[in-house]
Amino acid sequence: MKDELLRVAGVIDESIVDGPGIRFVIFTQGCPHHCAGCHNPQTHDFDGGEQVPISRLLEDILENPLISGVTLSGGEPFCQPKPLAELAQELKRHGKHVMAYTGYTWEQLRGKQDADIERLLAQCDVLVDGKFIESQKDMLLRFRGSRNQRLIDVQKSLQAEQVVLAGV
Repeated sequence: MKDELLRVAGVIDESIVDGPGIRFVIFTQGCPHHCAGCHNPQTHDFDGGEQVPISRLLEDILENPLISGVTLSGGEPFCQPKPLAELAQELKRHGKHVMAYTGYTWEQLRGKQDADIERLLAQCDVLVDGKFIESQKDMLLRFRGSRNQRLIDVQKSLQAEQVVLAGV
């Protein structure tokens, strides 16, 4: 594994609200979307946060046997696809579920035709796509903030070459 650096706003060591099971959550730093009502506006500045070696994150994740998965949040994780793809690949090797949030839609991500984005998607189990839209905010939605956002089964979607919603 290359020890890429990831610009991180922060982490949560154990979460039960950011995906199924007990999860380690990584909040990436930097976001181009600037959604009104964003839950993490401190993550927008691309120069904020700190540079963290992915090996350190992997070590922190693996030292807790209760962690069943990792959630990549932000900021915008797909603005740092290369180090996240490296980390996600190692996580999958260790049997961890990988979930990511993005302000981009599935179609926008796939349309970028970026090898690192494709590598990251290939390691994800679930993707929550779409910008947070304050007027569509719904506190009853599972794992997402607004009704326009989709829970996508990434592996089935890649295989079908179209969006397949996740049953999470």
